Amino acid sequence: MAEKLTLLIDRVATPAGELIVVADAEGNLRTVDWTDHEDRMKLLLDRQYGKGSYTLVPARNPGGLSSAMRRYFKGDLAAIESLPVKTAGTPFQRSVWEALRRISCGTTISYAELARRIGKPRAVRAVGLANGQNPISIVVPCHRVIGSNGSLTGYGGGLPRKEWLLKHEGARS
Repeated sequence: MAEKLTLLIDRVATPAGELIVVADAEGNLRTVDWTDHEDRMKLLLDRQYGKGSYTLVPARNPGGLSSAMRRYFKGDLAAIESLPVKTAGTPFQRSVWEALRRISCGTTISYAELARRIGKPRAVRAVGLANGQNPISIVVPCHRVIGSNGSLTGYGGGLPRKEWLLKHEGARS
């Protein structure tokens, strides 16, 4: 039987609600989500790593990641740009998530533009689905993707949080 993956879990108070930060023992960020969506977070972890194949162990500031998230919410927007992340997911999902990390803070793009950036301009819906399965909210900034008409569209943490994050980053007023 394979050894269980040990994941370290911490909670961070933010102006937009309490955040869950999950890292591996090497300090890679594995997931970030809001505590009011903890069940969804665990479902995504189950899909990525297999139900029962990991254990969540409370830890304070694993890999310095919780401190980086606090700095981001206090206005140091660059604090999260180079955080190490590690995800499972399909190669297509990972390509979408990597492209998300290249969206500059303070800017937004459409799902169609994101599809173009990964070289799959006709895969707009698939890009949207992969965006919705992103396990590392904020750091892999799915909130920076908006509708082609400039409207806010789905965000797993809720549209009010998406709007808050975009204002925090200076992308919306």
